[in-house]
Amino acid sequence: MRRSGSSFAGALFLVLTAFILDAPAARAQDVLSEGLPVKARTRAIDSFHIGHDDPVFGKLTFLGGLELLASDRKVGGLSGLLSLDGGNAFLAVTDNGHWVSATVEQEEDGTPVDIKDVRFAPLLGKNGRTLRARRGHDTEALTLSSSGLYVSAEYQNAIYHYPWPLATGKERMLGQLGLSGDIKLLPRNAGLESLAAGPDGSPLAGSLIAVSESSKSDAHDLSGFIIRPDGVERFSIDRNDRFDATDAAFLPDGDFLLMERRFNLRDLIGLRLRRFEAGSIQAGALLTGEVILEAGFEHQIDNMEALAVHQTAAGETILTLLSDDNRSMLQRTVFLRFRLED
Repeated sequence: MRRSGSSFAGALFLVLTAFILDAPAARAQDVLSEGLPVKARTRAIDSFHIGHDDPVFGKLTFLGGLELLASDRKVGGLSGLLSLDGGNAFLAVTDNGHWVSATVEQEEDGTPVDIKDVRFAPLLGKNGRTLRARRGHDTEALTLSSSGLYVSAEYQNAIYHYPWPLATGKERMLGQLGLSGDIKLLPRNAGLESLAAGPDGSPLAGSLIAVSESSKSDAHDLSGFIIRPDGVERFSIDRNDRFDATDAAFLPDGDFLLMERRFNLRDLIGLRLRRFEAGSIQAGALLTGEVILEAGFEHQIDNMEALAVHQTAAGETILTLLSDDNRSMLQRTVFLRFRLED
């Protein structure tokens, strides 16, 4: 277990105690109201397993999906995701430093029907300049806690703090967490890729959980970090089968969900979801978890990078998965919804 110095503790304590109530829900019209609108259309994805109609995949039921086609490439590269207003809207972050918001037309059970009202705006630093201007724009994940919005940047191995809600999209960064040397020493192309806020009422409440994208090899574990007000503690996640971590979220019962992705010439594309029991994330722990979904080239996936969780009015848990098209004509932005059958 390693902890950083008092400068980090003081900085994180201030931002984590800035709010005493739960972060408010937000609708699409409450977010990025001054963002630039983008013309977009969708194509329905009715079956997850190509050529098969069965929607059941272990403990997950596929509800449906959409391919998002936007007229502006700045809406591509989606790498982090929040579900808002019971799944009726979302906020995403791109890997080149932009916010993206949209309304999701959905059925009562969470099945997505269409994506509309797409807007985007650049992430701004404390001085009002864009993150691209300060080379901190490789933003890969975001999470919401009672103290605001947090965004990880892989190239800088940094975590930025923003106010919530992003009412206009012109809100400036509140600050940057002073992270430990262990995090700063992660490779810049395989650094902080996944970020999740510890659930209220759990031992992780008030902390951020971050996971590195990759490691030196399959023989080396993924690095995990519990970022608390009084320092940083390390844990590890077993890495295997050439999967890299791309995003994470906590389930309503406190379990931790990690999304992993393969994207290489040997394996082509792959997706995996692993679930870790509540309470298993502790300093020094090595986690293996339970695989609840694995998919490959025969499924409707692409470069899967973003994960969000919400509950319906009936209390059902819905997972939303989003892909990063790398702003390439050869790839797709796919928006997928599953119901967790627990």
